[in-house]
Amino acid sequence: QVHLVGSGGGSVQAGGSLSLSCAAVGSVASFNAMGWYRQVPGKQRELVEAITTNGITNYADSVKGRFTISSDNAKNTVYLQMNSLKPEDTDAYYCHAGQGPNLGFPYYWGQGNQVTVWG
Repeated sequence: QVHLVGSGGGSVQAGGSLSLSCAAVGSVASFNAMGWYRQVPGKQRELVEAITTNGITNYADSVKGRFTISSDNAKNTVYLQMNSLKPEDTDAYYCHAGQGPNLGFPYYWGQGNQVTVWG
């Protein structure tokens, strides 16, 4: 069993920065990548950014050059630094652990952390 504990997010004016982190606890050998999805109600869930344990990253074109994912494998923790935030980045961000850079099955979900960008 895997538990994902996310933290961070919040509210910021457009152009500002926020960060997220997510720590995995439990059967951490059952996945090899972590990252975040986001989903606005009524829209399809979007992979924001993911990183594998050997450092391969995958990200949505919409966040290229603005969001950066990093990881501390010893702590089973990933971090997402979000810069130059836009109102369209407003969403609930869900920590996710899975297989490969696309966070495939079998996968696990954490609770969502709200990111709100205004202005």
